[in-house]
Amino acid sequence: MEEAASSSNATSRLLFDWEQLCGTGICTAKIRNAQERIFLSTLYVGKSEHELINAIKEALGKTPSLHVSILTDALRGTRETPNPSCVTLLASLIEEFGPERVEICVFHTPNLTGLRKAVIPKRINEGWGLQHMKLYGVDDEIVMSGANLSDDYFTNRQDRYHLLSSSAVTRYFRKIHDTVCTLSYHVVPDKQRAGGFLLDWPEGNAQPSPLSDPKNFRQTATSLLAPLLRASAKQSSSQQPTDTAIYPLFQLTPLLRPDTSTELPAIRLVLRALSRPSFSGSRWTFTAGYFNMTSEIRDLLLASNPSSATVIAASPWANGFYGSKGVSGMLPAAYTLLSRRFLDAVSRVGLGQQIALKEWRRGTVNTPGGWTYHAKGIWVTLPREENPSISLVGSSNYTKRSYSLDLEANTLIVTKNPDLMRRLGDEEKWLQEYAKVVDRDEFAKTERRVGLHVRVAMWIVTLVGGAL
Repeated sequence: MEEAASSSNATSRLLFDWEQLCGTGICTAKIRNAQERIFLSTLYVGKSEHELINAIKEALGKTPSLHVSILTDALRGTRETPNPSCVTLLASLIEEFGPERVEICVFHTPNLTGLRKAVIPKRINEGWGLQHMKLYGVDDEIVMSGANLSDDYFTNRQDRYHLLSSSAVTRYFRKIHDTVCTLSYHVVPDKQRAGGFLLDWPEGNAQPSPLSDPKNFRQTATSLLAPLLRASAKQSSSQQPTDTAIYPLFQLTPLLRPDTSTELPAIRLVLRALSRPSFSGSRWTFTAGYFNMTSEIRDLLLASNPSSATVIAASPWANGFYGSKGVSGMLPAAYTLLSRRFLDAVSRVGLGQQIALKEWRRGTVNTPGGWTYHAKGIWVTLPREENPSISLVGSSNYTKRSYSLDLEANTLIVTKNPDLMRRLGDEEKWLQEYAKVVDRDEFAKTERRVGLHVRVAMWIVTLVGGAL
């Protein structure tokens, strides 16, 4: 396998218990006890995430040598401006501890510039691309997840969290984080401006900026990122043989010319291998928070010839857009249409007995006890094995958008460790606790029928490559 990076000495732990996580998805003790470096890449930080901010402030106050770097998305992070926003909250860290110890960066897609940026309203403009990576690093450990740092993700939203205890893997992810920060605007506190901040492109950044010259910005980004994606990070703190390998994968399509991203090629490699006779009888589970996988991934899954397989999708009543106003409120039904079309494809290739589609539901969104579903990943159990030895965890939704517009970070875990395999199997089963099989008859019910207006919404989803 030609991978972006690997570690021969990585330990993966799965965080199942909500009590192990603070309200922002990283163990508070790890943040408060950080010694050298905290780096967080996320789409956005909830504007009321004071628990996270207080934990970081405590860590900075206790350890003078600690440095904090937070990367979010410019469009999502400043959406509420001139009202308080994600960036307003984060700017308070710089005000208290100074730019020498805290950097807050916001990535702006080079796809949205000039007249297009001027006329397209907020929220809709996010359809042109976002910083979507979720990298939560503290010293020599990193949490890989699909969750953003917002309270609703950690109170009533199902997601995944893998804690990787590996200095080599964490350093590699940190290099990518730091490089994207040099390709992003830096936040400067300014009480005289709307929202309490300004966005600056400092001289130390890569030049030019994405808004001033998007073409040359991409060329600069490619020169910085492509070597990192080619680099091997096989160094480990021990030369002892290992039974687990961690492969960091990235989809950075908006920044690379030519595109040398590693996530989609790795997924192709794994799924194509499953179609070989030597892997006949493998089992897999696929899930995404928003069910809109690319046609290529769908075809590779269907060609894998599994002995059994499961696809987990959010029920319309567990979809984050359920009850939203406008076009976004039609999206749960649009995903239902995509689920039905997937079952039609399964039936056409004669795999109806091998592949089951399940919908996850725990109550109803926006009602007491109601949860949303945001987990995403792949698990593969090879022939003659009881539990998965391969798993993907990260930010990607495996959509057209993931592979064309957004910045994504994923991790491929390959293991022979019996305990880790057992835990991956437990996770695979545990995610299905609130999932039930749905068939084509279910979609024929009156309450599941999809009207023309929803089909138009589905077309919009396809146009922009999937939900956020």
